[in-house]
Formats: sequence, structure tokens, C-alpha cells
Amino acid sequence: MASTTGMSTPTFGRSGVSASPPAADDGERFAPAGLDRWRLGVASDAEKQFSRSAAKLRSVRADSGQLQEELNLVFDQLMSENYNKTIYPNIDIRPEDVCTLLKRAVSLVPLTQEHLVIKLCQLIHHLLYQLKVIMDEQTLVVLLKYTSGALKVCSTWTHSDVLLALSTVVYGNGPQCHQQLSELLLEDGVLLLYSAPSQPNLELRRVALTCLANMFYRIPGQAPLDDQYRSLCFKVFLENLQSPMPPDTDELFYCMVIQSALKGLHCCLSGGRWKFGGVEELGSVLATIKRLMFQGVPGVNVEWPDVLYPAPLPQYEGLSAPKPAEPPETPEPKKDAAVPGKTSGSKKKKSRGKAKKTSTEQSRGDDGEEGGRGEGESFTTPSDPSFYPSWKLKSSDSEFSDAEGNAQSKLRCHHGRVRQGAVQCLIALVKSVEKRMLYGYWFSFIPESPIGGPPPLTLLTIILKDPSPKVRACALQVLSAMLDGSRQFLAVAEDTASPRTSYTPFSFSLATTIRELHRALSLALVAETATQTLIQVFKCLACLVFNAPYHRLRPGLLSPLWKQMRPYLGHRDVNVRVSVLTLYGALVLTHAPFPEVQLLLQQPESSSGSFTQHDSALSWRRRDGESSPSRTPLTPSPRVLHTPGEEESSPPWLLQLCMSLVTQPREDHQSDSEGAGTGGGVVLEPAPILVEALQLLAHLVRGYFSLVQASLLDIGQMCAHCLGESNPFMQLHATKLLVELGTGIIQQYSAESKVPENSRVPMSQVVQFWSEILSGPLNGPLQNEQHTMLQMSACDSLSSILPQAFAQLPDKTQMMCVTVLLGLTYSEKYLVKKSAVRALGSLHPVPLSERGCDVLGRYSKHCPRRPQRSISKRPCQGGLDFRKSHRHAYCQY
Repeated sequence: MASTTGMSTPTFGRSGVSASPPAADDGERFAPAGLDRWRLGVASDAEKQFSRSAAKLRSVRADSGQLQEELNLVFDQLMSENYNKTIYPNIDIRPEDVCTLLKRAVSLVPLTQEHLVIKLCQLIHHLLYQLKVIMDEQTLVVLLKYTSGALKVCSTWTHSDVLLALSTVVYGNGPQCHQQLSELLLEDGVLLLYSAPSQPNLELRRVALTCLANMFYRIPGQAPLDDQYRSLCFKVFLENLQSPMPPDTDELFYCMVIQSALKGLHCCLSGGRWKFGGVEELGSVLATIKRLMFQGVPGVNVEWPDVLYPAPLPQYEGLSAPKPAEPPETPEPKKDAAVPGKTSGSKKKKSRGKAKKTSTEQSRGDDGEEGGRGEGESFTTPSDPSFYPSWKLKSSDSEFSDAEGNAQSKLRCHHGRVRQGAVQCLIALVKSVEKRMLYGYWFSFIPESPIGGPPPLTLLTIILKDPSPKVRACALQVLSAMLDGSRQFLAVAEDTASPRTSYTPFSFSLATTIRELHRALSLALVAETATQTLIQVFKCLACLVFNAPYHRLRPGLLSPLWKQMRPYLGHRDVNVRVSVLTLYGALVLTHAPFPEVQLLLQQPESSSGSFTQHDSALSWRRRDGESSPSRTPLTPSPRVLHTPGEEESSPPWLLQLCMSLVTQPREDHQSDSEGAGTGGGVVLEPAPILVEALQLLAHLVRGYFSLVQASLLDIGQMCAHCLGESNPFMQLHATKLLVELGTGIIQQYSAESKVPENSRVPMSQVVQFWSEILSGPLNGPLQNEQHTMLQMSACDSLSSILPQAFAQLPDKTQMMCVTVLLGLTYSEKYLVKKSAVRALGSLHPVPLSERGCDVLGRYSKHCPRRPQRSISKRPCQGGLDFRKSHRHAYCQY
């Protein structure tokens, strides 16, 4: 296209632009860059052809008797070459040369020569699209005026190619086309005429919709399209999506039209916050998107409502929810979905257990599959009450399970693209609308627990049964976006008490919804074979765990998930392993210290999951028939037998796992090229896993310090090792881990602490821990001026030293800490200066009486410089703390 995302486009101004495109005179000369490289013998065939054609076009005269033949020859030569930089990255044709060539060609082709106009429009699309040209302002105006004029002057049969060229020109340049947009988007304008649902020519309708959609693409930093154009185009896209397929129409072409309309609707919603006209308009959009989410699905032939209405909710953040009765849907019995309490518990448990068992058994034979799911068995009939993923019976590795060129296979592929586009529109809508407006529509997309009968068609249906892994991944992203920031909404969920029989409370409905999400995502975790979709499953689970109020739910939701995740720690893909660690971090953070998670952490390694049973099948750390005698995979050291009492006092296996990931080398690194190692063959985990393991350790220390305090010295040695690494991200998270450790120790020794003295970390260990950290490893992060966050976190780690322990450190160590912090108070970076001053204020017993006045003078020097009251408070408080601890010293002055 004319400009691509990821590349910067110059900002075009409207002042000083000529009203008509300047005609390039015959004497205009331009020397393509490829010409010099051609002379040097290094140009590619495409560059040579471009240079020859540019020279021929430059020599053509407008009054030549053979103008048409010469232009036809030049255009054919230019379009015969493939300029795709994805295939040929070494092609070096300057954008200004392309712009000059196109302006020259436009000046030579009159609008009366319609065959030449078509060929020129094809050339514009060919060059701009393949070479990813960013046009200058003059070229943009020339091409816009030419294509707009062609739509007015030329015959209708040429408009398809003209619109294709126009869509390429306006791609990423919509905000700079105000004058032309006002002409093209009139009520009787060509674009609105061709993009209307009444347009019988589907090809013209598709290209016009694509042209409208391309106007909304913008480079980051550009101003969005005016609201009047956005509203007008939004209405056009929605009308096309709501219009039925005309009779006697090829379904494949109709799917392509719907894809273009979905693309435009996605661009409209992605342009920022969208204000809908009311409940009717929002419900109409949601109903249309939901219908298209199941486009072309076998076994789904239902009558969809025109509008989705929000469910009545209790008062939530002052939001009133008056609602008309929601129209019933044939496969989605709302009465059943809204009253989960009417189902007997035995029937519910039986259905759930059966579905889980069959999914687990079926997944054992398909662990190696990486592709999608079979098309024919994708969605069960409406009478099937379970969520069993019947696509597992297929073993197709792509969306084209039939022979190439098969019409039915192509139609299924386009149906999948329609579903993917619809789900992507739902993602954009969830992000562009206030969450409070969407809470009433939750039960239209997220079901409650199944109660028998036909299951509702929701996002979970797509996640479990759609044959396309891309569509499943997009549905998971929608679910994650809906769950993100929903903690306050889900906080009312509760099912600890038995519900009343007369009605189902809203809190119980939300609780059953959370349980159904757990059940469905657990099934997806077992059945999913596509790597990228599996990553989205873990991300969605982490978002659910982070927002759900498990302290108000019956226990037992987290334990199966905790054990189910364990085998994926040995997955071959690095991103999958990172997402597993992220989910463990969310589990550790949720309502910490949470009794259920604490029991899981205290369980011995052998009972915390089935990892040892699946290790040989899933772990990339061992080759077939080989094992390393140095260490067992994912454990820091070989396990020895313990008595039950000794086993309970051992460090949590999650702590041992994280420390082994950070410090110990991998055994088999040939299957994973992302690891970092030394020339001696020692290969550590990839950097993302190391960083995520350090983050998980910080979460574990913050929420369950009593379980990890026995390994304080071992964690300190690991932090010292990470502080000596060259990776600044590892250093940053190591300092954050030090902050959590220091904070946990300070809380134990605080006056309000209820921890018995015999259960606290011994003072000798605290002194030894900080002595090892301050003996050198922390100096590098403190003096790293290139990374502000690293310096700040290093200062924060010093401020988390227990004052009683700091007093017992050697005088040399104390002097070093205060001297470094005093130096950082002169830093030009205010955030670093603030952290250094705060750290100085926390180090109370500093034996530097002769420099006390200088320190206090520096505090007072920083206080009045910042107008923010909250920021000035930190240095003042630090100075007050410092002065109180040195009151005896100031008496000498």
C-alpha cells in the first residue's frame, strides 16, 4: 500500500498546495538510484527494468503520434517485474523515483484513453503496494485528483481498477485527504453509491468498501479522521454487514464483501473511544458481530435477533440498567442460561466430569499436533449438551484440508476469515467502549454453567470448537479484554452460601459464570495444539485469575488448574513456558496469602502435579533415550527422601523451580535456539524466561514470605549472580526482588508484627544477606546512568535494608552506601534523585556526624524546587528521619 504501519509518514499540510496537479514537462529529468547501481553491476533485474522503463517514460513526448503504443509498452514492462520486498529484500528503488515516475505517467495519460487509464491505475497499485512507498504531499495530491477525476469522467467498467488505485493511494493518508473526501463522500458521491448494500456489482462494492476502510488507517502519531466521516462510514459498514446475501449470488464473493466491511468497521472502532447513539445502536452492532462470529459454521442454522439488549444488573457504580425484554434466540434459551440454580447438582457434576475425562483421554494421542482442527466435525449439533472438542478427531494441519483449488475448501477458508474479522471487531469494540456499558451484555457472550439441553453459542463455543486456530486465538483475546479491569464488577460474585430457591441472586450468577470460565478454559488447555492459541489460553486464564474474587467462592477452583499447568513447563516453545510462569504469578498474587494456594505451595513436588509422568513426552530438555546425570529437569538438585515432617519444612517447589531456571544450565539446547550461553557450551534459559522467573519469585516473596524465608541466603546468592549479568532487565528484576525481600524482613521486625520472635529471620542471616549484596554486586546497577529505572530500583533496595541490620554492617559498607546515595542526589534525573533521597532518609543509624549538616542542607536544597506537594514531601520526610537519628551529632555544631 501507499504507506504501511510501522513506517513513519511525513505530515502533510494543506497550505501552499496547487489546486491542479502540476504537469511534468518533457524536459523533466530524474535519475533513479538503481541506475548508478546498474552501472556498478550490483543492481537486481527489477531495478534494471525500473531504470530502463523510467528512461523510456522520460523520453516519451505528449504530442507523439505513437503515444498509446509507447505507454502500453512501458507500463507492461513495469508491471511484469515483481518488486515485493518481502520476497526480494535487496531491491533498492528510492520512493522519490517512484513518485516522480507516477507523476510523469499521470501527466501523459488523458482520461479519455480509458484502456490506458486502467493500466495506469493497475501500475499505481502495483508499485505503491509492493514497494511500500511513502508518498510526498505533491504526489499524493496529484494521484488523488487523477483517480477522483477518473471516477467522474471514465465509464463505469473502469471504476473497479480506479477504486483499487484510489484505495492504495489513501492507505495511511486519510487525514490528509480532506478536500477529496468531502467530494467522494457526498450523499450522491461515487464511494457511497458503490458501497451501498443495494449495489448489485459485488466487485465494485467490495473495492469501494476497501477504499473506505483504507482511509481510516493511520500512522501512530497522526490525527484520526474527522468524526463526521467516521460516523458516515460506520453507518455504511454496518448496513453492509446487516444486509442479507442477494439471491443468485456467489457465496464466495459475498464473503469477500463482508470481509471488507468488517475491515472497515474494525478501523472505525480502532480510531479511539466510540460514542454509540444509544442502547439500540450498540445492541445492533453486537448482534451483527455475534451472528458473523458463527458464519459458515456447520450445524448452526438459527434465527438471530437484530438487537441484543443488556441484561438487568444491580446498581453498579451508579449505573442504572432499565431494559426491555431480550428477544429469545432459538439455540440460546435465555431462561435456562439465566437461572443456573434450577439444575440439580448431581446432574451438573456428572456432565462436567464426563466432558473432562473424554477430553483428557483424547488429548493424549494428539500432543504432537500443531495445526488446526478438522472442519467437518467442528461444531456439534444443537442437541449436543457438552463442550467436547470434536475437532480432535481430525488431524488436518491447515485450513486447506482438501486439495488446492477446491472451491469448497476456499469457501470454508473465507468463512473462517469472516469469523476472524468479526471477532477482531469485537476486540476493538470492547476496547473502545466503556466497560460499564458492556457489563449488561456479558451473558450474551460469556455463558453460565451448562444445565443440559443445547449449549448457548458464545465465545466459549468458538474457543472450544472453531476449526481455525486464528479464530480461537482472537476469541481468547476478546475474553481477556472483557476480563481485564473487571475486578470491581466480579467482586460481588459469591457462592459460599446455598442460593435461595425462589430466585437466583446476581452474585450467584456471576459465581457460576466464573466457574464455567474455569471449566471451559481448562478443557481448551487440554485440547489445544496450536502454539499461539495455547499462549492465549494461558494469558486468558491469568487475566481471569487476577480479577476473580476467589475468597468469596467455594474452594477447589485453583487446585486443578495449578496441577494442570505443570506439564507445560516443559513445552518446546519459549513463549508457552513464559505464559505458564505468568499464570503461576497470577495464582500466587491472587488474594495473597490465599489458603488454597498456600497449601499448594507446601505440597511436596511429587504431589503438586503430574509433571514427572509427562516429562519424557513433553520436555525438550531430554533427548530420546538420553538424560543428563547432572540434574533432574526443572529441579535445582536431585531429590532425596524425607520424612513427612522434613518434607513440609522444605522450600516450596515453585521457589526451587524458579531458582533452577535462573541459575542452572539447560541440558538439551539444540531444540531451542533462543537460549543464551557462553563459548564453553553452557546454555542458560532464554532471557524472557529468566525475567519471568525473577518476577514470579518477587510475587512469591511478597505474598508468602514465611514459606521462602528459610531460603533467604540462597535467594541472595541468586540475586548477586543476576546483578552481575549484562542484561539490564535481569538486573532490574533482581533489584525488585531485593526490595520485596527487604520489605518482608522489615515487616517481621516492625512493632505491629504478630510474627513470633522465634519465627522471624535471624538477625545474623539478615546481616549476612545484605553483606553479600553490598559487597559489590549492587554497585553496577547503582552507577548505571543509562537505565533510569534500574538506578531507581537499586536505590529502593537500599531503602529496604532493616535499620537494625544496617547498624551491624561494617563501617566501610555503611560509608559506601551513604557516599553512593549522596552522589546520586546530584543526578540530573529527578526520579533517581528522589529515590536516593528517600533511601538516605531510611538509613537512620548512619555514623557520619561530621557530614550531617551537609546532608540536611542538600535535603533542604531539593525540597523547594518541585511544585508538586507530594513529591516535595519525600525529601523533607527523609531529612526529618535523618536528623532525628543524628540529634546527638548536631549538638556539637
